[in-house]
Order: sequence, then structure tokens, then C-alpha cells
Amino acid sequence: MAAGDRPLNEVKFLTVAEVAAVMRVSKMTVYRLVHSGHLPAIRVGRSFRVPEQAVHAYLRESYVGVGTA
Repeated sequence: MAAGDRPLNEVKFLTVAEVAAVMRVSKMTVYRLVHSGHLPAIRVGRSFRVPEQAVHAYLRESYVGVGTA
């Protein structure tokens, strides 16, 4: 279920640092994904919050199967 399909009080938002930890990448990589539009986010003051489900969806869509032909 996409974050847009859920009431906002049920959406869990992650900080850029939390997204970086989940994805095991740098914070700069997360910022690049947000700014390029690959990862949706909302701006809160000077920082970003990313819906947790958006992170999982991005990882699912980016998954590369090995050995599948």
C-alpha cells in the first residue's frame, strides 16, 4: 500500500539518516534520490522526511535478480 493510500496518522516517516541506515548507503545518496525524484519525500523546515513504505517500494522496484533468465 502506498503512503498516499493511508491516513497520514498511519504513515511512518523516516529521516534521511534512518533511510540511509535501512538502505546501507550514505546520507548524500539519499539526498540525491530525493532531489532526482526517485524517492518521494516531504520537506519539514530544512530537513526531509521519507515515507517508510516509499523506501520499501523503491528497494522492491530496484531489486536485481541474479541468475534469472
